[in-house]
Amino acid sequence: MTPFISHKQLNLLLTLLLISISFASLFIGSVDLSIAETFTTLIGGGSDTSNIIIYELRFPRVFMGILAGATLGLSGAALQGMLRNPLADPGIIGVSSMAGLGAVIAIYFGLTALFPAAIQIMAIAGALIAIFILMLIASKDSSVLTLILSGVAISSLATAAISVAMNFAPNPMTLQEMVMWMLGSLENRTIYDISISLPFILVGWLMHVGISHGLDALSLGEETAKTMGINTKNMQLRIIIGSALSVGAVVAACGAIGFIGLVVPHIIRRISGYEPGKLLIPSALMGAVLLMLADLLTRVPFGAGQLRLGVVTAIIGAPMFLYIIFKTRRTMR
Repeated sequence: MTPFISHKQLNLLLTLLLISISFASLFIGSVDLSIAETFTTLIGGGSDTSNIIIYELRFPRVFMGILAGATLGLSGAALQGMLRNPLADPGIIGVSSMAGLGAVIAIYFGLTALFPAAIQIMAIAGALIAIFILMLIASKDSSVLTLILSGVAISSLATAAISVAMNFAPNPMTLQEMVMWMLGSLENRTIYDISISLPFILVGWLMHVGISHGLDALSLGEETAKTMGINTKNMQLRIIIGSALSVGAVVAACGAIGFIGLVVPHIIRRISGYEPGKLLIPSALMGAVLLMLADLLTRVPFGAGQLRLGVVTAIIGAPMFLYIIFKTRRTMR
């Protein structure tokens, strides 16, 4: 397929789009701030009230949204390239669900009262357990289909365990905290939340650096990639651990957010072509754009309630994914 635009043009376009949406996200909120006031505050000339609104409430929300969207988009593209399967994403292979189970266990036992980073640590531990199980299965020369089915089984098991924890929640407050966390949100995120998640996210991103050439070679087959000098096992390990660390940190900070990692690589692939290695950066940018758009929609009032982020991404992502499958069903055989 001939790309509509070059990768550089696509990255520039997505970067400009992300900057525009981020500024809109700083501007829109329950307290009215004019565009001029928002801009003045950003360059250091705002009032005390606008400084609190922008830097303590809205800026952490925007920054966390960009980190989360970029992580999910990047991990989805890397996993799809590695597994050579368009259905792969952190959710399909069970990483997100196991991270969610770890966070729910931390909430259930009140571990955050003992140490503030308990949810993040437990979420990342859950993601690593999912990856460890998958690596055990992969080491037995299993097919990609077996890995996907194993991921579905892991995800189902984690979902069942989460349901058990919610069923036996020690009190209504704990149950409510679990439910609200499961629906996902960027609301009320703070610099402290970011400071806990950011190191894991950055390490995860760094482990994806330099894998572009390997993913392109792997698309020709594992044996061919080896003849080209690619250490496929090392590359797979980097992608899996990197995805587990970064996605686990995102799930811990924002709750369950589905479909971003699954849908975004498909959108980018249709725009810029099918070279897996060149999908990574635009997928990260597109993931951030899509998540920031979804977060803007959560601010639209619906009656007495408010949509949660995980609900919006599902509403956007599921129909979009069905449409992509419908349009590409012949090429996916």
